[in-house]
Amino acid sequence: MNTLWTTLKYFATIMLELTILFIAISALVAMMLAYISKDKLASWLTRRVLGGNILGALVGSLTPFCACSTIPMTLGMLQAGAPFGSVISFVIASPLLNPIIIVMLVTLMGWQVAMAYFIITFFGAVFFGAVLQKMGFSRQVKSVRIKTKVTVDAAHSIALTFKDKLGTSLQSAWYDYKAVFRYLLIG
Repeated sequence: MNTLWTTLKYFATIMLELTILFIAISALVAMMLAYISKDKLASWLTRRVLGGNILGALVGSLTPFCACSTIPMTLGMLQAGAPFGSVISFVIASPLLNPIIIVMLVTLMGWQVAMAYFIITFFGAVFFGAVLQKMGFSRQVKSVRIKTKVTVDAAHSIALTFKDKLGTSLQSAWYDYKAVFRYLLIG
């Protein structure tokens, strides 16, 4: 019985942590979209043939997120109209190249192993993002924002105050969380 109680406490703790992370990151992404227009973000990610994929993998490698926390960033990038390949490069790099993993590899195995891991994983993320975009896998992306009642974007929020944008961002994050809650619970 003690093991069951420990397991339930662990489950509750993890769910609370994931909920806080998901809502905080979703709100942060919504706030960024309130200040950066979708056109500007899309132009940053489509400058060169692989430039968007490299930028997506670079952003993914700098974010200290686990796979569950990557979801809100991915939703935000897709909502902003980022190219599919750039988003996939981010999705691959984010949980595999975060700074914590690199520091652990340096500590445990040395900088040469960490550098080899980083280079192989980084270019793998760029490569697979480009290949999956070229193969037309963007058609397989399910729109999970259909139920969202709140959107925050730079074009419609120019006159809003920071407090209004923050409230709208938190509300948008809550709707996103409700849309993926059952998947998060199952995971």
